[in-house]
Amino acid sequence: MKHMSNRAKACFAFACTVLTLSLLTFAHDHHRYHRFDNDDNVVRWKSMEGNITALGIDNPVAGIGTGTLPWTATRGSARVNLLTGAASFEVEGLVLNGGNATGTPGPVDQVEGSLICNPGTNAQAILTTDPVTLSATGDAEFSGNIGNVPSPCANPLFLIRVGPDLPGANQRWIATGAVRTSGTQREE
Repeated sequence: MKHMSNRAKACFAFACTVLTLSLLTFAHDHHRYHRFDNDDNVVRWKSMEGNITALGIDNPVAGIGTGTLPWTATRGSARVNLLTGAASFEVEGLVLNGGNATGTPGPVDQVEGSLICNPGTNAQAILTTDPVTLSATGDAEFSGNIGNVPSPCANPLFLIRVGPDLPGANQRWIATGAVRTSGTQREE
């Protein structure tokens, strides 16, 4: 046992390399998704939920009308740093849940994310991201800056809205951030 064969040494070295790279990848991904978790200025929404509006019924949020049909999403999240305006969101499987285009995004091929501060008050402010592509399977992602966030930004809401290339539905909300946390609140 004192002497390992060259083949055994190579296998051991390979296994150590794979383990090290796996740990580094995990640490990088953990840092990427959790780098702001202890920052009291960051608000997070753990999931995205499609609107459940019935045909012909509007369910406005902060004065913003809903899309014309119900939507669903398989997953998503959003983060906004209220101090710097750094914002990101991702949504997967954002598709219609009614009508002839069920299971697809229909004619919607762009979305925007909107942070709403102080909704329903005289101090209400809406900050909206640049539009991003919504894929044929309902996937979209944004990372950038949303602008100067007012202080205070009480009861912040996050909406996914139809992008500007569909004028008849532009700016209607089709999904909302759910399970809001901020600062040092623990995420499960």
